[in-house]
Amino acid sequence: MSRAPYSSLWRWICMRVIALALGSVVLIAICMWLRFALKNLWVYLHMPPALREEFAQLRQHPALDLARYHQIIDNWWGIYYSDPSIASNDWLTVGVLVIMAIPFIVMIGLRVARPLSAQFSRLATAARAVAEGQFGTTADLVENAPQELVQFTEDFNLMTQQLARYERELRASHVAMAHELRSPLTAAIGRLQGMIDGVFDPDPQQLSMVMKQLRQLSRLTDELHLLSLADAGQLSLERSRIHLVELLRERAAWLAPQAEAAGMAIVIEAKHHARCSGDVFRLGQVFTILMENALRYAPEGKSLTITVTQHATQVSILFRDYGSGVDPQFLPILFDRFTRAESSRARHSGGSGLGLSIARAIVVAHGGEVSASLPADGGMEIALTLPL
Repeated sequence: MSRAPYSSLWRWICMRVIALALGSVVLIAICMWLRFALKNLWVYLHMPPALREEFAQLRQHPALDLARYHQIIDNWWGIYYSDPSIASNDWLTVGVLVIMAIPFIVMIGLRVARPLSAQFSRLATAARAVAEGQFGTTADLVENAPQELVQFTEDFNLMTQQLARYERELRASHVAMAHELRSPLTAAIGRLQGMIDGVFDPDPQQLSMVMKQLRQLSRLTDELHLLSLADAGQLSLERSRIHLVELLRERAAWLAPQAEAAGMAIVIEAKHHARCSGDVFRLGQVFTILMENALRYAPEGKSLTITVTQHATQVSILFRDYGSGVDPQFLPILFDRFTRAESSRARHSGGSGLGLSIARAIVVAHGGEVSASLPADGGMEIALTLPL
């Protein structure tokens, strides 16, 4: 938003106070001038022409006949015209003007202060709504408000939008979490209950099926615990110097059987021996998640290209698959928890929906960034940057 119509709070207050003070003084001065001008005009209009001409000459040179000069003034303007007493007409006039100007000054002062008061009132109303749980409430901007207050209002609105988004994500996350945890737990309980009731024999095959569900449940709780630590800024990292290309090749070698089964080739392109400071286990976890994501959701592309480029202050790693991609509207929530696309990257393909969220949390904990885009020739590209 342009800051052109707004000035700083100090300037805003100073300009209005100075304008109000000068305006009041000028108003009183003009009224006093009008009072003398009108009285002089009235006296001049009622003077005989000869006397008016005589007074004009004496007014220019009073020393020619000072007694006659004061005689004319006393006769036509009044004997108390030059009285310096506090009770003189001049001082009484000033007092009357000040009394008359006070309501005018108050009215103008309140009017010029209205943008400040109105902006604070809107902020107070919005803050009260947020305190009552309406997290998406925003405060409208008031024209001619001070710049600091405008910035404060914009930051407040951004904060409430973030709160509303967090609330939506939290509710959706709770629902999805309950569903994801309930599925393996229900399957394990059902299988155990069947063995207790004699429906299934407690043989190694049945116990293995129960163990599989329990392992899935354990993995989900571990992943949720990691994300909770990351959100709280408590994700511990055991930093060391990491050879990123070697780590990528190691992870690709671990996933070679899965890649071969999916008919995909993992190609690593690196012109530099990129190194950075980080947690080798956590970054390896990120690389595994991104590779498995491509193997699971884009096998039809037959290839996953990983390009490593080292820059002056950071390393960029691009994971490029050639699958069917995702809906462009899905990109903004791709890294949210329990998120799965409903098209090519569908729920039945497996996964808890937490993998990309974990990858982003680990990358952010390293001071890096991760984003996704859809190339024009199809597929999807996930860009990861890490500081050196």
